Formats: sequence, C-alpha cells, structure tokens
Amino acid sequence: MKLMLFFLLFVLGTNAQDPLTPSLDILKELSKIRTLEEKLKNMEEEMKKMKELNTGHTVAFSAFLLDSSQGHTNVGPFETLTTVIYKHVFTNIGEAYNKSTGDFTAPLKGVYDFQVSSKAKGNNEIYLLTGLFKNDAHVTSIYANQMFGMYSSSNGVTLSLEKGDRISVRLYPSAWIFDNGAHHHSSFSGHLLFPL
Repeated sequence: MKLMLFFLLFVLGTNAQDPLTPSLDILKELSKIRTLEEKLKNMEEEMKKMKELNTGHTVAFSAFLLDSSQGHTNVGPFETLTTVIYKHVFTNIGEAYNKSTGDFTAPLKGVYDFQVSSKAKGNNEIYLLTGLFKNDAHVTSIYANQMFGMYSSSNGVTLSLEKGDRISVRLYPSAWIFDNGAHHHSSFSGHLLFPL
C-alpha cells in the first residue's frame, strides 16, 4: 500500500512536460486493469463450467452376446426385427447399458462412438444381418453371408446424441448370430467421446 501511494505521488508530482518522464493516465490504466480482471473472472467461470460438465460423465460399456457360463449357440432366426440382448457385460461405466433390454441410453448430450461385431455359421439359407438403431431409426448394418464355416462382420459409427436417446442392435428377420461364452465373438461396445 505504501509503495502504491509513493508511486501515485511520484507520478502526480512529476512534470508532464519533462521529455524524460513519461506521462501516465492513471484512470486509463486502472480501466485496463479492471478489464483484464473481468476477462480473467470470465475465463475462470468458463473453466469451472467445463470441469462440472466433464466431472462424473465417464461413459463406456462393452457387452458380449453370451454369458461365460453358456457354451456356444446361435441367436435367431426370428420372424420379426428383434433387439439383440448382450448378456455378458465386461464394462458398464456410467450404467448406461441395460443388459435386460439390450438398450444403451445416453445419460447426457454428447458425441458417442459405437462398435458392433458379429459372428455366424455358414448356411446357404440363413445369413448374418444386424442393424444399429438410434431410437427406432436404422443407422448402419452389419452384414455377411457364406455357405460354409464361420464368418464375421463388424461396423462402427460416431453419433451425436441427446440425453435419453437409445441405441440398440437389432437382428433382422431370417438372420442369426453366433457366440461362444468362452470366446465372446459377438459384441456391442460404446463410449462417450465428449459432452456437448
């Protein structure tokens, strides 16, 4: 405080006409300081909002078709479009995947990434065809077909979701998928990339 008072007395006491002494407009300088303080306060508030937005919003899941206790089996074919329920949940951070319904429900508005991988047995009449759905709208498909042996297919997508949007994998009529509880061939995974 004494230093500031000394500085003000020095500045006010100097002769503004003296070419070696710079003139200083104290009110103008104080206004600049207030402007900088206001900008700093706004930046701190924005950082606080960003931290609050990101805190507690870690979302990631990975689920497989069959529980480890189950052997190997086909799911399908069905006569209608049927939601695939992935029963063996490896990861469900944020509890957004429901293993009773097969739905992932977005806990907050954000950008999410999803991956689906499916395996099937070769058959000339039955093929592998699942679709990733956002609410009830088709987004992308996982398709493959061959007559013999085992085969697989996968697909992924990044989606902008609103809070409450549902993502599911559905098996098309006359199609099937295969899994082995010990090896987990057919999976559904996703995670939040960033909130909006």
